[in-house]
Amino acid sequence: MSDKNGRSNLKTILKNSTAAGLAALMLAGTLPVAINSAYAEAVKVQAAQVPSFADVVAAVSPAVVSVRVQSNVQDTASDESNFSFNFGGRGFDDLPDDHPLKRFFKEFGMPGPDGKGPGAGPNARPREHGEGKGRLRPTSQGSGFFISEDGYIVTNNHVVDDGAAFTVVMNDGKELDAKLVGKDSRTDLALLKVENPKQKFTYVEFANDESMRVGDWVVAVGNPFGLGGTVTAGIISARGRDIGSGPYDDYIQIDAAVNRGNSGGPDFNLAGQVVGINTAIFSPSGGNVGIAFAIPASVAKDVIAKLKEGGAVQRGWLGVQIQPVTQDIADSLGLSEASGALVVSPQAGSPGDKAGIKQGDVVTAVNGEPVKDPRDLARRIAAFPPGTQVDVSLWREGKATSVKVDLGTLPSEQALAGKEGDTQAPATEQALANMGISVAPAEDGKGLSIIDVDPDSDAADKGMKAGEKITSVNNQAVSSAADVMKVIDQAKKDGRTKALFQVESENGSRFVALPINQG
Repeated sequence: MSDKNGRSNLKTILKNSTAAGLAALMLAGTLPVAINSAYAEAVKVQAAQVPSFADVVAAVSPAVVSVRVQSNVQDTASDESNFSFNFGGRGFDDLPDDHPLKRFFKEFGMPGPDGKGPGAGPNARPREHGEGKGRLRPTSQGSGFFISEDGYIVTNNHVVDDGAAFTVVMNDGKELDAKLVGKDSRTDLALLKVENPKQKFTYVEFANDESMRVGDWVVAVGNPFGLGGTVTAGIISARGRDIGSGPYDDYIQIDAAVNRGNSGGPDFNLAGQVVGINTAIFSPSGGNVGIAFAIPASVAKDVIAKLKEGGAVQRGWLGVQIQPVTQDIADSLGLSEASGALVVSPQAGSPGDKAGIKQGDVVTAVNGEPVKDPRDLARRIAAFPPGTQVDVSLWREGKATSVKVDLGTLPSEQALAGKEGDTQAPATEQALANMGISVAPAEDGKGLSIIDVDPDSDAADKGMKAGEKITSVNNQAVSSAADVMKVIDQAKKDGRTKALFQVESENGSRFVALPINQG
């Protein structure tokens, strides 16, 4: 081939070749020139990556279990002698074969009323002796986690409450029987133990939740909707939440997805330690909306240790009724700040009463530790064993003082309920209760705060609500239940059947007429 022909061929190649063809020629060494590619490169972003939770999940999952609870359920019919039909003088067996009831039992393979009979179906069996007088039935399920290699498991009280038999299901599907060691309704915690453990279990430990900050990552592992082994992640949304479940509310709020069945399950930090135990969710729909509440590890660690030791939690008891100190109250009492717990009244014969704590005192500290509010005081006192002597600092009549109190034992909820049932309310309070309202002195000392309204009462029908304030009755100022009843008694003597209540709310003041013939 001549040089002329070679140049002609090269021009043809340059004219007709694509970029890819040119690149191929360049790689082959035909063209001694550099030609840039016309194609763009894939997008790559150099940025900090969110940490994976896989290592945490792999480490902690063997320690998390599903908890299945069975309870004794009473059957509607207790035994064969109590379970019988009679149709116009005829028994079940006397009914014709095409009778609707016989067809029903036969079609659905159900035993007839005699436990066998023509409707028993091929898989039916006669009722065993004593069967039906109450048997174990599945009633609830939740989550839990091992805290020791010998099989101790933490879960919620509301998961195991009223349970008679307990089964834990491990993440590998293995089922183990467990027994209830103890439970504490006030903190919603319970402790189970695997019966006759034949292995050492993977377990987790509690974190120092005081080091956890709002915004820190948490990983929730549990058994939502019975699915088992489900992992969700989120952050700590808030701390110290009070959701009205009791005097010891101090919950961690998280936004990780928590649903029914997650109760009793752990929330882990990135070190695989338990920072909280799921106990409740806020949900208008019943499903997760990103607001869940967990028992802090510091609370759980202390309660679980006591349950493990004695099967119950004994708490110190002061025996005084308390309320928050508002800024108005603080100003009126000469306190520099609105903190502490105002004593409404000491219970007669209680440790606080015996030590000399009086109505109107403000508890400012316990053993030198400042008291923030009534919840803080309740938690501090409850943390001491019964019989402990504590130094209670008080603000009384514009001066600081202190008393020493030998704490009693906080009565159980059952004992408190019984005691309340045995105690007759004062006549004035009982009379107001008959009108459908319960009241307490207002914090500012002017009027009466409505603390409860019977939904079936005239007061409820007239729109009176808890949180509002009664300032006068029949145009006479009132500041106690006795003041109200004094006015009502006079109205009765005057032949009136109704009393005019002046009620204040955030929307203003209004008058409500209530019948007084029941008072």
